[in-house]
Amino acid sequence: MKAPLPENEAARLEALRQLKILDTEPEAAFDDLTRLAAYICKTPIALITLLDSDRQWFKSRVEVTPAESSRDVSFCAHAILQPGPFVVPDALDDERFRTNPFVTSEPNIRFYAGSPLTTDEGFKLGTLCVIDRTPRELSQGQIAALRTLSQQVMTLLEMRGKISTLTRSLEESQKKCKELEARLNAQK
Repeated sequence: MKAPLPENEAARLEALRQLKILDTEPEAAFDDLTRLAAYICKTPIALITLLDSDRQWFKSRVEVTPAESSRDVSFCAHAILQPGPFVVPDALDDERFRTNPFVTSEPNIRFYAGSPLTTDEGFKLGTLCVIDRTPRELSQGQIAALRTLSQQVMTLLEMRGKISTLTRSLEESQKKCKELEARLNAQK
């Protein structure tokens, strides 16, 4: 079942695009958090997903080959509609997912838990999620850890965005200084 769009979808997409993160290369800091989530939750699969208008793109992935998939079949599209972590103990028992192609064929998802990646303004850009091929539950401690790790992913995303903005500003300032220096030298 396809998830409905959030009420703030246009503003959410703009917040995502401002980060300039989509389609970037893998980064060790994100990969470390993804591996840590898989380890803590004892799952074979973990992802950092970002939900674009028609796809979910994976900034980081453990045991998943494709870099993206359709948003229409995304568990994460459902997760961003929740106020906190979203857990599906057995996808075959959940009417939203029992006919999902990711459940009925590879990677044969049975268990999903995702914690939204939420900006300070409240926009849910995607999730840090863990997935298993067998039904299961997470302990309260594992859910709390997943939430904490998703907050760290957001911190990294926001710091990355601020560094990018500062770098552009510095480059513009250096360019203006060189132009000013050239004009001063021309006046001599």
